[in-house]
Amino acid sequence: MSFHWLPNAISVLRIVLVVPILYLITLHQYSLALLLFFVAGISDGLDGLLARTFNWRSRAGALLDPLADKLMMAGSFAALWFTGLLPLWLALLVIARDLLIVVGAIFYNFLIKPVEGEPTRISKLNTAFELLLVFSVLARAAYGWPDPVVVVVLGAAVLVTVVISGIDYVWSWTNKARKGE
Repeated sequence: MSFHWLPNAISVLRIVLVVPILYLITLHQYSLALLLFFVAGISDGLDGLLARTFNWRSRAGALLDPLADKLMMAGSFAALWFTGLLPLWLALLVIARDLLIVVGAIFYNFLIKPVEGEPTRISKLNTAFELLLVFSVLARAAYGWPDPVVVVVLGAAVLVTVVISGIDYVWSWTNKARKGE
């Protein structure tokens, strides 16, 4: 029996978890939101690991995984801003970058060729910092740790990697479009 569908099912689960996580954040139920966010974060690594290890890659998975990431991160940053745990400018910056990538991918897909959906190293680093920041903010709200300086440093790391990865995506996709790749 083949389980080639499993990575896609895990990505769908992550998309489904977005709504309860955001709802719990807005209700200030940070402990439960943190638990579900942790499950979503683990599932993000698990679906990719399964797809690579067993060659269970698919076009649907190449689209579902980044979609789940974008919904989770943009929604989390919006909810954390809404509850006063993150500044508006940082939430807007993260959301703007994700929108830039999604809109760029849509245009590229229809005007040039189908998008492969392969994230760059700086984008993976950005996602890791975003995950750590959301996790840390939720943990701080729920349990009073980590120290506020950790949250500030992670916020700065998100700021830097959001800007660099956004520029990197625009630069690389523009070059690919010029070459017709």
